[in-house]
Amino acid sequence: MWEGTRERERESETERERETERDRERQRERERERDRERERERQRETERDRERDRERERERERERQRERERERERDRERERQRERERERERERERERERERETERERERERERETERERETERQRERERERERERERERETERERERERERERERERERERERERERERERERDRERERQRERERERERQRERERERQRERELLAFELNEN
Repeated sequence: MWEGTRERERESETERERETERDRERQRERERERDRERERERQRETERDRERDRERERERERERQRERERERERDRERERQRERERERERERERERERERETERERERERERETERERETERQRERERERERERERERETERERERERERERERERERERERERERERERERDRERERQRERERERERQRERERERQRERELLAFELNEN
């Protein structure tokens, strides 16, 4: 009995030791977790510092960009000024060109009038040519119709020839049939002759026997 009691006590002691070890392990795990959290927080803070640095750098870059844009705008304004001056010069040149163009237009109008007269004549000539072409087409169509009629006639002739050939073939068939019939008749005649010959021979044999 005492041995069983001691065994239970040893087991209880062992269990208490295991529980104590588990407590210590949980404590160590909590400590490790706190360390990890502190490390994560440190990293987050480091990242926030970097982000602030990046933002400051972006702001400096934006400012540099704005300055470049202002400089470009000044350049554009100078260019617009030069362009306005060039435009005034171009306008003066256009005015001179309009005057020259007015004169050229008068000349072109004279030329167009001459061209209209020539075009009227060409138009009449084209109309005459179209009429000649229509006549040629009508003649061509008439010729095609005559050719079609000739072809139809040739086809009718070929059909008549085919019909004659079929009739000749039928006649040959009939002639062959008549030939076969004559041959059969000759064969029947020979058979009758052989039959009469056998009868004569049989009669002669019977006479000899008697």
